[in-house]
Amino acid sequence: MLSILPLAVGAALYGLAFGVLAAQAGFPWWGVGLMSAGVHAGSSQIVAVDQFSAGSGLVGAIVAGAIMNLRYLGITASLAGILARLPPWRRLLALHLTSDENWALTISERGKDPSIGAPFLLGAGSVMFVTWFASTAIGAQIGAVLPDLDAAGLGFAFTAAFIAMARSMAPRRIAAFLPWGVTFALAIGLNSAEISRAPAILAASLAGLALAALLRTYGRRA
Repeated sequence: MLSILPLAVGAALYGLAFGVLAAQAGFPWWGVGLMSAGVHAGSSQIVAVDQFSAGSGLVGAIVAGAIMNLRYLGITASLAGILARLPPWRRLLALHLTSDENWALTISERGKDPSIGAPFLLGAGSVMFVTWFASTAIGAQIGAVLPDLDAAGLGFAFTAAFIAMARSMAPRRIAAFLPWGVTFALAIGLNSAEISRAPAILAASLAGLALAALLRTYGRRA
């Protein structure tokens, strides 16, 4: 599982930042750890905490987090062939341990070696799960004793973390960057039109995916 370690290091830094700001939003460290173990999805946890601290209430936070996790419908569908031979309990475990990082790594490595499958996904997922759980809980303990980061002008940590993640996953070709740009611009536009962040991000993401599909279809025909 050495190949997942660079991604785990990045997730640990991101998890620490999330834990710090979640604690400063009023969440206890054990609550942050419990959320990380039960949800195990960084972007939806950030949105849920943000919505809850903004006064949306528990239901609003859950709905916002669920919207952010809709991408996992496609991710889990892509794993159907890999998980088909597992017993139901191991299949459910594998799906819970699946994150963006170990899914992408498994699909990439499987493209090079078709023998790579469920054991690789589970092993890499276990590393990411432990890393995320531990880093967010530790970050929350640190955040509980730090001064208010918003008051110190450091409340941009979540935004910076998202930018760093997006930069690491960004395509290298200019043409492939177009869906990213459309998604970014549309999300900002919808949010500026006073549409709440979670629906704005979802709508922008769907638009970016649709554009990517159209470009891929056009490229194949060309």
